Amino acid sequence: MQMLPPSPPVALVNGTLVLPDRVVNGQALYVAEGRIRAVCAPDELPGAVARVDVGGRVIAPGLVDIHIHGAEGASFNEAHEEAFATVLRANARAGVTSLLATSATAPMAQLVACLETAKTWMSSPRAGANLLGVHVEGPYFAPSQAGAQDPANLRVPSDGRYEELLAFHEIIRIFTFAPELPGAQQLTQRLAQLGIVAAAGHSAAREEEIVPHFLLGLRHMIHIWSGQSSTVREGPWRKPGMLEVSLTAPNVTVEMIADGKHLPPTLMRLAYGCIGAERLCLISDATSGAGLADGARYRMGEMEYVVGDGVGMLLDYTAFAGSTTLLNRMVKVVMDQLGVPLVEAVRMASLTPARVIGMDGRKGSLEAGKDADVVVFEADFNPWRVMIGGQWYDDSHT
Repeated sequence: MQMLPPSPPVALVNGTLVLPDRVVNGQALYVAEGRIRAVCAPDELPGAVARVDVGGRVIAPGLVDIHIHGAEGASFNEAHEEAFATVLRANARAGVTSLLATSATAPMAQLVACLETAKTWMSSPRAGANLLGVHVEGPYFAPSQAGAQDPANLRVPSDGRYEELLAFHEIIRIFTFAPELPGAQQLTQRLAQLGIVAAAGHSAAREEEIVPHFLLGLRHMIHIWSGQSSTVREGPWRKPGMLEVSLTAPNVTVEMIADGKHLPPTLMRLAYGCIGAERLCLISDATSGAGLADGARYRMGEMEYVVGDGVGMLLDYTAFAGSTTLLNRMVKVVMDQLGVPLVEAVRMASLTPARVIGMDGRKGSLEAGKDADVVVFEADFNPWRVMIGGQWYDDSHT
């Protein structure tokens, strides 16, 4: 597998272009020197530029997945370059041109090794999706909301050992933890100081335990309805939890797993209606089970899981264990099941997640000056062709 040599200037024509705020036809996308140069009428293109007729297909920005653990039997927790290559290539084939390597709760040494491998990869990128950094998911979670995270390796921030992870602060983009745990407020402050997105997840917190973190820098909530506390009664009083805060807080961004398994359409529709496409981002939460057949077993951290009915499951089938669906299919799910317009469905899987991690100046939309990460999608949202940094991606060669 390899990247083709850098392509010469090219214009994509005869397609439906998905721009940040609208869909347009009859326009061309002009790419040169690894950047998007213009969206313009075909007769405004330089005369000598090569044209690729996409046959009426959808021309979209490369998708950006800020929460993905693995694919095709490999996970980022394995912390070796072969596993990273497998996941990054699988995503490139699916039209996911950028992502965050997402860790799962594991012994601290394994998490450090994941960060070390990511740092090495980022210093010398290879074929596949762009690795933009790491999303540290865990180990600072509430046991009651651990879900598929390894309960044997959960920790509390007050142990101070998160500094072992923050030694890699230059590549950590998101750090997720339960805000009610001892030492969590100090962790939020530390992340804000380092410019890392402080995110809440796998939490049993009440609203009053979450809101103080907003003043300290918390600004992101992971996978709504999954690993989130909800309203409880204490005597006559109803106490909102993390779910209700995610739906109503005006300045936070929120993730949603839209694989058609984790959440029924009614709940996805509620999240979309309350939060909107500018703050709600689609994430795959895909595990190494993505691309494997039903019945296949896979690992994430120290835990083993199984693919069942097209989704990751605990071995006893009592809870989900991440998705087995990559991000391109989730765009199709929200369009088909929720009626989300194409422009907003694509935005939730590209520009919105890019903005969460401060990469929207380079990634996530078809705008002049941005990296030429472009996907031409078929009607079923499987890619016809994928361009990463102005190069056509092709991993058919060994």
